Amino acid sequence: VQLQASGGGLVQPGGSLRLSCAASGTIIDINYAAWYRQAPGKQRELVASITASRNTNYADSAKGRFTISRDIAKNTVYLQMNSLKPEDSAVYYCNARVTTSRGVGDYWGQGTLVTVSS
Repeated sequence: VQLQASGGGLVQPGGSLRLSCAASGTIIDINYAAWYRQAPGKQRELVASITASRNTNYADSAKGRFTISRDIAKNTVYLQMNSLKPEDSAVYYCNARVTTSRGVGDYWGQGTLVTVSS
């Protein structure tokens, strides 16, 4: 299983970005998925998560501005980020717990850089 994160870039404060995390491989189900971020000099932190039943959880900093969602048919998880602030700048990583024919595994995508700056 591989996770491919994309959608990062440079955006002005107040702008929006949509991150995508596409899972490839022989996937039976994505049981759980999450987006984390890590800013320079800081620890990686959980931004948002979603379960197979679409229960979502958000960091306080993301509530009301970010939305996590999933497309089962495409094995893709999204993070819609609105009203972006400079403090949202970080490398964003996707994480997923995936069921394959060989069992359940935990996977990470490569990071995608989000820079919020005027």
